[in-house]
Amino acid sequence: MKPLPPSQWDPSLQHIIDEMQGRPINLHRLLANHPALLKAWWTYRMYAVHGGSLELRETEILILRVAVHMRAWYEWAAHVDRGLAAGLTLDEIERVPKGPDAEGWHAGDRALLSAVDSLIQDRCLPGSIRDDLEQHFSDHQIMDIVAIQGMYVTIACMIGTWDIPIEDELAARLPPSVTPQSFEALLSAANSH
Repeated sequence: MKPLPPSQWDPSLQHIIDEMQGRPINLHRLLANHPALLKAWWTYRMYAVHGGSLELRETEILILRVAVHMRAWYEWAAHVDRGLAAGLTLDEIERVPKGPDAEGWHAGDRALLSAVDSLIQDRCLPGSIRDDLEQHFSDHQIMDIVAIQGMYVTIACMIGTWDIPIEDELAARLPPSVTPQSFEALLSAANSH
């Protein structure tokens, strides 16, 4: 299965093409092969991509950490771009693979990174992680952390299953140092510690 050009989309998906200004990304083009799924998922996507009740910077840290766990280059590249736009520095982004114990994170960032790690590894937020989160995030924000993490795990599975390439426009916007090879190097370096 391959991403579909918008000209081949079911007419019921026209609102998505319009919302994406006629240029849906490759993930959306893949999901367009299953119009009912894309329609059902779209509202959730719109909520999550804007961070729900989280700040955009926090949302991007969360998604980048999911991309690390899932080894998802497409997701990483897209959210390096979005993370820079949300105010993250390239240094902060490149620190994400090192996890919550890397030097330079403030306490809220460490709690967020630890939460993503726990959700992926343990499939829940144990009391100690939840207690730490509650020092920095509201109940709604903690629920959003769980939900947005889950959505991006699903996306990473779709990307990995069908090996979706990043868009040329995205590749052109990325800093020259952000490549599939540099992503793999960051992952390798983080795993060697």
